[in-house]
Amino acid sequence: MPAPRVASLLPSATEMVCALGCEEQLVGVSHECDWPESVVGTAVLTSSKVMQSPSSGTIDRDIRNVLKDALAVYDIDEAGLARAKPDVIVTQDLCDVCAVSFEEVVEAAKKLTNPDVNIVNLRPMKLADIWDDIRKVGAALRRDLAAEAVLTKMDARVAAVRERAAALDTRPNVLTIEWVDPPMLGGTWMPELVEIAGGRALVTKPGDHAPTVTREQLEALDPAPDVVVIKPCGFPLSRTIDEADTLNDLLAGLPWPALRDGAVWVADGNAYFNRPGPRIVDSLEILAACMHPEAFADFAEQYEGAFRRFGVRT
Repeated sequence: MPAPRVASLLPSATEMVCALGCEEQLVGVSHECDWPESVVGTAVLTSSKVMQSPSSGTIDRDIRNVLKDALAVYDIDEAGLARAKPDVIVTQDLCDVCAVSFEEVVEAAKKLTNPDVNIVNLRPMKLADIWDDIRKVGAALRRDLAAEAVLTKMDARVAAVRERAAALDTRPNVLTIEWVDPPMLGGTWMPELVEIAGGRALVTKPGDHAPTVTREQLEALDPAPDVVVIKPCGFPLSRTIDEADTLNDLLAGLPWPALRDGAVWVADGNAYFNRPGPRIVDSLEILAACMHPEAFADFAEQYEGAFRRFGVRT
């Protein structure tokens, strides 16, 4: 039986497919799939209705306007999907702002000449869901053993971080920021990553959606954060740094130990943290380096260029 042809419509799924050793089976990807770098050049099957903007506030307003008009944020190239002739389509219904809507994928699949196309739907809210999704993709590609091998390595790395963090004397209060304007806080699997890395997550619990907050709510946080990690969804590190003025307006003057101690970090939220796939463990290691710089100096060196301190102007 020939190996199944795969169309992956979100970056984390593409990373799963490749981690399972099935990159050669990819016949189409989303416009945001960029890792591993070798997938660049694969047929692109989606596009965005929202034009790129230098401002997180403008992006947020544009997306809200599109959704207000009951439109999808992303388009799927139905003709391209038909040419790709996938046996498996991997998509999600977690967030219509993150990828093409599940309903559109289902409708597009109905028009394919292959009536038996397998739509694999991912909806991770916690770390265990990410592990289950890797198994789900492995099953669809007939790579169950490869999936377990990937997960065994991920488990070992997670356990190593947990063990090292548990031996530390400090357990900081940690706030993760998912978007800058308006400010949104990290939910879903982020509180679990904070706990494993030896901290206490503020505001959200595992599985929570990212809440939008005000400057006043941030000022009133009790306890206040000892560490802040800012990793906007979809923004590489350079884009987040471009938001320096907005970040300063948001954070300057807040009565937080994190500001007093210089423990505010910005990180690549595009490659890490917001991609619920194999590199979520890389995200954990980066987070550990932000929370405990001295204890996890090896990770700081390993991921140099993926995160940096952010000096808030006073």
